[in-house]
Amino acid sequence: MFSSSRDLRTSRSVAVLCAFLTFCEVAKASKDSVPDWVKAAMEKPLPKYSAETAAVVLMDDTTLTVGGDGKSTEHHRYVVKILRPTGRGEGMVEVPYDADHKIRSLKVWSVGPDGHEYKVKDEEIADLGYPGQGNLYSDMRLKVAKAPGRDPGGVVAYELEQQNAPYSHEADWFFQDNLPRVEESYTLEVPAGYTYGVVWAHHAAVPARDLEKGRTRWELNDTPAIDLERVPLQPSMEGLAGRMVLHYAPPGESVTEAGSWRGVGEWYEKLSEERKASNPEIAAKATELVAGKTDFYDKAEAITEFVQKEIRYFVIEKGIGGLQPHPAAEIFHNRYGDCKDKATLLAAMLSSVGLHSDIVLVHTNRGFVDPEAPSSLGNHAIGAIEIPKGYENAKLRSVVLAKSGKRYLIVDPTWEKTPFGQLESNLQGGYGVLVEGSQSEILALPVLSPTLNTVSRSAYMQLGADGSLKGSIVEKRFGDLSERRRMLYAEGDVKQQKTEMDRILGRDFGSFEVTDMKVENAAALNKDLTTSYKLSAQRYGRTMGPLLMVRPRVMGSAGMATDRKERKVPIDLSETMTAKDDFTIDLPEGYAVDEMPEPVKLDMDFASYESSSQLTGNSLHYTSTYTVRQVTLPANRYADVQKMASVIEADEQSNAVFKKK
Repeated sequence: MFSSSRDLRTSRSVAVLCAFLTFCEVAKASKDSVPDWVKAAMEKPLPKYSAETAAVVLMDDTTLTVGGDGKSTEHHRYVVKILRPTGRGEGMVEVPYDADHKIRSLKVWSVGPDGHEYKVKDEEIADLGYPGQGNLYSDMRLKVAKAPGRDPGGVVAYELEQQNAPYSHEADWFFQDNLPRVEESYTLEVPAGYTYGVVWAHHAAVPARDLEKGRTRWELNDTPAIDLERVPLQPSMEGLAGRMVLHYAPPGESVTEAGSWRGVGEWYEKLSEERKASNPEIAAKATELVAGKTDFYDKAEAITEFVQKEIRYFVIEKGIGGLQPHPAAEIFHNRYGDCKDKATLLAAMLSSVGLHSDIVLVHTNRGFVDPEAPSSLGNHAIGAIEIPKGYENAKLRSVVLAKSGKRYLIVDPTWEKTPFGQLESNLQGGYGVLVEGSQSEILALPVLSPTLNTVSRSAYMQLGADGSLKGSIVEKRFGDLSERRRMLYAEGDVKQQKTEMDRILGRDFGSFEVTDMKVENAAALNKDLTTSYKLSAQRYGRTMGPLLMVRPRVMGSAGMATDRKERKVPIDLSETMTAKDDFTIDLPEGYAVDEMPEPVKLDMDFASYESSSQLTGNSLHYTSTYTVRQVTLPANRYADVQKMASVIEADEQSNAVFKKK
């Protein structure tokens, strides 16, 4: 859903797209002896891994050396062994850098499955510009090497030394991902008088070892991989992976404050506060937008929708620009900006009409931000509009209460298909950092009511004696469930719209034809997106001698994909929602009920489902309601999810049977 170019903090630790790397084949690697530390890592015995394990990290060692000027240098050694053909990509060496994160040295070696040793020459390490992806300009570049011998049994290693800019006194140790890791360590070296503190996200704290010369080391062995391959209802990798967050402070500064959520907010406010300043042009536009409006909701909605729709999403990141927003005046003049730019302009425009707004730093993968691990890591910025004291309005749905007693409406001025007053589902149930100076804090983002994310389908159909089905269908969508369709009908062409309709209806009908298609409210986010059309389909009813079998549920599915494996990771239900169906099928003359599906009613705390099939006169009437109330569940609730999925699937596939009189 979200492009990686929306990273609030730069994507300097994120691998580039594989397709982009096809230009980087090593021309010719020279044979050379690999270092002793590589050989030592290769000689260590490996635990037994599953047959699906693609590769294993034999060693991952990082040393961070902080200078007296606050700048730091990172020294990194890494060794990976390829176990399966699918693991060849894990042997790719990719190092992002820019002017503030210079690579001092990069050396790459490999050992083929046959034991041949190679060293990649400097001129064989490609230097590439960032691909851009159409909505991004960045000064980031990439050093890329494809070492020989990246086949099962082969080993690839590299040694890196890189300078880091002192944007903040924070460093992060990512020690867990989709590969198992045999041995890894992180060493910190700070000047005399410096202090440090660490917090752990998604992992128990690991005791540190004090070394000589003011160095401290943390070590881990046999870190398991996070395996989400073919896991249904899976959470994000980022929401599960363990990491250590390190904060350090020079003499005279408090590492305790810097390493708190308040400290994170104060740090970002220094980067952003002056950028939120309004100017006469911004003030004039804001005043124009709220002309004739006296209500808080109406004013805030008009300005937010302007930033959503009229400020084009485009990213320009140079140096600290990956973190710091551009000035509001510049964003307004250019009519483009990224997420933090949009949140900044929103604050400037609102302030022009007497309303206050702050930036909230979030991550688009639910669970990544750990409330127990203060960190500036994130990849998105949204807004928090302060609600006037005593003001009430039922349209204010995504509301949070801060420790200060202030209420805020959480809005995303970037995501243009989210109705004002609501919040996109992937952010619900997560956490965000409210940037409000000394009142900065971590906020639990709300989970919205299922009534704000809905789909309802109704159909009146006639079944012919030959099994053909024809009639009219009306579908209404609201909230995130309407997002994809709104984009399709607002921006897609006729061919794309037909292809999508064929895909949707093809799940329920073999041969069909759609006519008289009508779409309403595609751009009106606070109204139902309404789609109506006529449908004719062949062979919907099936005859077996005197029997006629008809599926009462004409179309659509509320089912959840599950499996029968032991569940080890949390369950992500994606979004709260309500789905309702109301279908009527007029039957051909001369049939009586032989068998009718039993009514269904199952209510659990996280979701409920009920349905009913009835014959009234000569008409088969089917109704169902499916409600999801929570977005995440612990792994031990998987049996309940399986039961819900099984009940829904059985009901959706059930048939009513009729017999000729």
